[in-house]
Amino acid sequence: MIPVLDVKAGLEAENEIYAEEVHRFCKDRGLFLINLMGSPGAGKTSLLTEILDHLGADHSFGVLEADVDSDVDARTVAAHGAKVVQLHTNGSCHMDARMTLEGLKALEPDLPQIVILENVGNLVCPAEFDVGANLKLMILSVPEGDDKPLKYPLMFTVSECLVISKMDTAPIFDFDVDRCLSHVRALGNQMPCFPLSVKTGEGSDEFLAWLKEVVA
Repeated sequence: MIPVLDVKAGLEAENEIYAEEVHRFCKDRGLFLINLMGSPGAGKTSLLTEILDHLGADHSFGVLEADVDSDVDARTVAAHGAKVVQLHTNGSCHMDARMTLEGLKALEPDLPQIVILENVGNLVCPAEFDVGANLKLMILSVPEGDDKPLKYPLMFTVSECLVISKMDTAPIFDFDVDRCLSHVRALGNQMPCFPLSVKTGEGSDEFLAWLKEVVA
């Protein structure tokens, strides 16, 4: 008989150990960690800079920029006052807890109060690996379509807040917020949802007020 090894199960078990380490690291240092997830082009960096611009006066921020390559987003975020660490995954489609812990340690010794991990852009792999964050925040853009919870159920199951971005393009695309939310609720997830547009400011105040309260 040929032996069969469940390699993924081993990876998940190892990741859980590191996720607990991240939890302890953050708790011991009074640090709030946000895992920001979404597709390429969904508006993760734009939302991130919006957060920095509006909450940066009250809190110190650090950003872990995870990319397969390049430092384009890292330079954009740094210009908004955050302490940034660029993380290259060298082809990996997600961040795991071990990588996240390394990134957090790279922010020492002057750790900020809030760290945002901008995860690698896709709706599959980042949902499978707990990085030990205090908040799993996902962003879905209007051009992607309101059927994405049906196609990527795990992401919409594990996330704890949904931002629907680029609402200024809603008249162009056949995106129905209520229909999207009905798909999310069918998965058993009652997470808050904030439709907004960083470009026009629509809905941003409500989201930022909610996030400020959660962080506090």
